[in-house]
Amino acid sequence: MRRLLLLTAALILPASAQALAQTPASGPVAVPAQVAPPAPSPARVPIYGIEIVQTYPHDPDAFTQGLIIRDGVLYESTGRSPSTLRRVRLEDGVVLQRHTFDPATFAEGLTELNGKLFSLTWTDGIGFIWNPADLSPVGEFEYDGEGWGLTTDGTRLILSDGLPHLRFLDGLTLRQTGRVPVTFNGQPVGQINELEWVDGEVWANIWQTDYIIRINPETGVVVGVIDLSALMPDRTGMDPRDDVLNGIAWDAATQRLFVTGKKWPSLFEIRLTEAR
Repeated sequence: MRRLLLLTAALILPASAQALAQTPASGPVAVPAQVAPPAPSPARVPIYGIEIVQTYPHDPDAFTQGLIIRDGVLYESTGRSPSTLRRVRLEDGVVLQRHTFDPATFAEGLTELNGKLFSLTWTDGIGFIWNPADLSPVGEFEYDGEGWGLTTDGTRLILSDGLPHLRFLDGLTLRQTGRVPVTFNGQPVGQINELEWVDGEVWANIWQTDYIIRINPETGVVVGVIDLSALMPDRTGMDPRDDVLNGIAWDAATQRLFVTGKKWPSLFEIRLTEAR
């Protein structure tokens, strides 16, 4: 029970933010007790553990922001100065190709759609389009607010900006077409970071936690939580504010799941264990 309470506290917005968001301008309206409907019990959200299938080398200087895998090759965007976009050999972590951004650019999330790579910037409101064969730039697009994570359902881009919602961009025009609030047991979930599309769900890192949440993209409801606290048990010398879990890559062709963290020396292939 204590673990579940800690999990809930980690995922939902701070209480002060909830109160601000939920307080009506005119004050609450009292409902007589005899006619007030009983509050529904929250549905139990399954919590999954993990087991490590294999461990691979990962550049300990890579401040991982976005991670995908295609045809057995990793593509990774990294932040900090200088930010980079990389093609990485899975087996040994060797960087096969690298694009280095201007020092003023802070790169963020990464995905592939219609044979092109799409990446974000943190606060510039500019996204980039790339040729995955040689990482050459082929276009740009704009969006409002911050960019944190990026994935696709095969038709739309799905963007996170750290706030408790997902945003949808048309895959052709790259204009925003809608958004959905993200909730855990009815409460908003903030700090949504790196994203990945996995079998009809959006999986998301929650910044500065060891949790990945599984989101129904139509409703925004969290339908599962993955506890990755067993990864990297010894984090001596790592900054708990920065060197955190971030990076999810799903290989749909082989049904393999990979995760890593910012400046982590290892990338892990994992599988989920039975929910509790």
